[in-house]
Order: sequence, then structure tokens, then C-alpha cells
Amino acid sequence: MFDSIIKGGRWFDGTGAPSAVRHLGIRAGRVAEVSAVPLDETGCGRVVDAAGHWVIPGMIDIHTHYDVEVLLDPALPESVRHGVTTVLLGSCSLSTVHADAETAGDLFGRVEAIPRGHVVAAIGDLKSWRTAEEYAAALDALPLGPNVAGFLGHSDVRAAVMGLDRATRREVKATPDELATMRRALTEALDAGFVGMSSQQLLFDKLDGQRCRSRTLPSTYATSRERSVLNTILRRRGRALQGGPDVARPQSLVAMAASSIGLWREPLKVSLLSAADVKAIPGVARAFPALARAVNALGGDFRWQHLPVPFEVYSDGIDLPVFEEFGSGAAALHLADQLEERADLLSDEGYRRWFRKDYDKKFGPRVWHRDFFDAEIVECPDESVLGKTFGQVGLDRGGLHPVDAFLDLVVEHGTKVRWRTTISNHRPAVLDRFAADPGIQLGFSDAGAHLRNMAFYNFGLRLLRRVHDAERARRPFMTLEHAVHRLTGELAEWYGLDAGRLRVGDRADAVVIDPAHLDATLDTYAEHPAPHYDNLSRMVNRNDATVTAVFIGGKYVFGSGAAGPGLGTEQAGRFLRAG
Repeated sequence: MFDSIIKGGRWFDGTGAPSAVRHLGIRAGRVAEVSAVPLDETGCGRVVDAAGHWVIPGMIDIHTHYDVEVLLDPALPESVRHGVTTVLLGSCSLSTVHADAETAGDLFGRVEAIPRGHVVAAIGDLKSWRTAEEYAAALDALPLGPNVAGFLGHSDVRAAVMGLDRATRREVKATPDELATMRRALTEALDAGFVGMSSQQLLFDKLDGQRCRSRTLPSTYATSRERSVLNTILRRRGRALQGGPDVARPQSLVAMAASSIGLWREPLKVSLLSAADVKAIPGVARAFPALARAVNALGGDFRWQHLPVPFEVYSDGIDLPVFEEFGSGAAALHLADQLEERADLLSDEGYRRWFRKDYDKKFGPRVWHRDFFDAEIVECPDESVLGKTFGQVGLDRGGLHPVDAFLDLVVEHGTKVRWRTTISNHRPAVLDRFAADPGIQLGFSDAGAHLRNMAFYNFGLRLLRRVHDAERARRPFMTLEHAVHRLTGELAEWYGLDAGRLRVGDRADAVVIDPAHLDATLDTYAEHPAPHYDNLSRMVNRNDATVTAVFIGGKYVFGSGAAGPGLGTEQAGRFLRAG
């Protein structure tokens, strides 16, 4: 007898092999049978009729910031409902393995826009571990929805070893004993099955709190020797470095990519943030695949991470991380908890001259296009500005500079003026090239972070829609089998995880998709309260007719917009150990 049967669906095994109509029998958390003929349903607890639907392995999200949320709501339903069955924690040098509560709050609060007080409370109340092995065991004891795997965050371990203040001073280097302690911590994490280490060099990621507020993350202060020592451990163990180079210093990008080269040594697996079709620098889109080809031709094992959908962001007033990339914007975000002082700053003419100068600088590496004519107001107490850009508001108000129009509205209405823009990935043809490029991994959703700024929980479904639409229009850029492989088995193999495939003996992480509902609902956003963050209104995706069933570890956990009976109370996923 089978615990569950998924019958009559178009089955993709996650390897890129041809799909076919099959019947899947699930027993004891694994795929027990894949049959061309119907299976005996006698005694089966759940039968899912997948006729006309696709049955794919659960998708893998390689870049999330669920490190805090997984402790508060282990079901992680916003990802699970969209067919993501495995998530990687510990991105961008940030993890909760070693940091104490206050330090974790400082690391996550501003960089990832997760309410600092809740980070401090969660780690303070729920942390029961002292080592990476104990952390893995603690997660594995939770009633997990999806499987989780982890990076050890370089900033996490550096701050714990050196203290946050010393770890964020340019003149301070790790002592030999401190470096030896970091080496032991990384080795212990790899022994515990972590997929590798994440390290960040991006200089517009800033600390929260008051102790070291507005300093950059601890990993940005590491010397080249410190990074080399830790990379050597990863290289010898065949584990991955997830890195974020500093966009303002191309040499950091080249150095991190070149560290993968293996001509005279073992290659280092390197996955960098991120390949994007940046509006501000359109020509750079050609550089990402070219660099990956060059590094891999020299014996590297290098990949870019890429969000395969338009990077649309929302902001409440000036509270958007892209403002961190220039001085006047960072100065405003520094005062996030001092609203009167911030309003005074934004009203000051000297500050406005500074902001206008930063805004008008259109050359050099940057993320935001700095064009307030490409920033639509979607909410505001002043209804006369709704649907307009800040640039248009400036014209309507007698030819005000767009910066002044923006700052005037923020001073008057604060976070009640909400606006949106698309920063990158706006050209479909470039997205198609990136999606099929072997030097690019599909991920970088940032799930669990930037709760008011973005929602890419359904990025995999949106890619499948684009591939399906292209196929039906007879202009295919990749096959559906290849697309499924890119979202599942390819990632599992590279990171060394037992996930992403759906053959006999594999984990029964399966998703049933109705291709008729790979439609415009995938592009819409909704807001939903996050109970574990005091009901903060969170941006989410809602396309409930698209995913009709999700199984994790053989358990039915979600389908058609409704959670399964055990989601969040019974364990479905596990802590997956690499290798």
C-alpha cells in the first residue's frame, strides 16, 4: 500500500530527462514507484488526481533570510505555498549560529529590514545552541514545513569571535588566535553538514542598533588573508562560498570570482550576487555570462545567482535599502528611529543639495537607476499624486527638482507615501538568456527579508510560465524539462543536497502545478499580516489556483491556497546536510 498517490500527471524527474505521464506512489517519505499504468489505490491515505497537470520535484530557493522566521514560524508557508520545498539559510554573511541576541539584531535589522526587536527577542528566547551541530539539531527538531540547509555567515562568526565593535573597525585585524577560532567554527559547521560559508563585501549593507550603527557588516572588514584562510577550508571540503562583492569596487568582484579558479589547485565553488539586467547600467548584462565562462574555462566552479523575474521594489517613504548606496541616502536611513531629526534633515536645504548631487550622478557602479520619473506613487494621503511619478509631481508643482518633490512628500507624509519602481531584470530577452546560461543559478529571492519592499516567493512559477509561454508561441529559449532541472536537481547537485529530484528512492518532495493557471495572477502582489512580527503587513504573492498540491517528505502540506492539516505542527521537512 502507498501513503499517497499522485496519478496521471506530466512527471518531471528534475534531471532534465524527457517528461512523461506517470503515476507516483509515495511510501515512508520517499518515492516508492513511478508507473506508466495506474497504481492500486487500496488503503492509500491520499490520492491526488494530477491529470492535465505537471508533477515536478519541489523547488529549491538558494538565497533566503529565514534565519529568524524559521524559529518563529517553522512552516514558512509563504514559500511552501508556491512549491518551494527546500530553502537555504545564512545568506549574505548573516546567520544565527554564533551571534548573541543583540548582535543578531544589529546584523539583520537594517540590512534585511526585519524588525530588530523581534530578532533580539527570538534569539534571546529561543536560542538553545552553542555550536553549528547543535544549531542543525535544533532546526531538525522543529515542525519544519520545507527542508532547510545552511551557510555559516562570515559576519556572524566574526562578530562572535572578535566582538562586534572590534570586528567592524578598519584598523583592527583578527589576531592569530581569533583566526584559528574562526577556522574551527567553519570546520565544525562543515562537519555538521552546512553547504558552505557566505561572505559579504558590499559596502552599503549597514548595521542596526546603537553600538556600531551604520558601520558596514563585519565580513567587509576581513583582510584578504582572513578570506583566503577560510576559502581554503571550503576548497578542501568541496563546499560553496556565497559572496556579495562591492558593486562600487569592481576589483572585489574580480577577486571573489577568481578565487574559484582551479588551475593549480582544487576549484572553489563560488556563487556570487548577482547577475542582473541593471537599469542603471544596461551594458553590464553582457559581462555576467562572459565572466562566468572565463573563470570556468580556467578550471573554476563559478556561478552567478539570479532572480529570474523583474526586480520590482516598493518603499514606504525613504525606507528602502537602495538609498544606502550613496551618502545622503545613508544619512537619512541612519535616523530611522529618530523621525523628528530625520524630518529636519530632509527639510534642510544643505542636505537637499547633497541629495540632488548624489541623485544627478549617473555614472559609475550602482544599483538604483536614480530616476524619480521611474518611481510610481501607489499610496498617499494626498490623493492628487496617486498614480504619478515623483518627477511628474515636481513638474505639476512648478518645475520642482524630482528630489525636492520626493523629499517634500516624505517630510509631509512619512511612511504613508508608498511607491514602487523596477530596478533590474526589466528586459524579457535578457531574462531569457540568463535563465538558460549554465554560469547562472536561478534563485536570490531574499525570502524572509524586506517584508515591506518585495515579494518573490513565486519566482520559480514565474520562470515556468515564461518558458511555457515561449514554447506555445514557438519561440522556445529552453525546454520545460531544462527549466525544471534548473530550479531543482541542478541546484541540489551543486550544493550537495538530497533534494530536487523525483525518481524512485528520492525524497518525496513533489509539487503539482496546473499550467492553465500559470497566468497574470503570478505578477500581482498582496499584503498579509505576519503574526510573528506583530502583524506587520507583509508583501506576499497569491496565485492559489496555480499550485494544487505540495508534498514534503511524503506529507501533503499545501494545495490550492490552503495549508494541509499538519503544516506547522508536524514535521515535514528536515535539516539537510550537504555531502
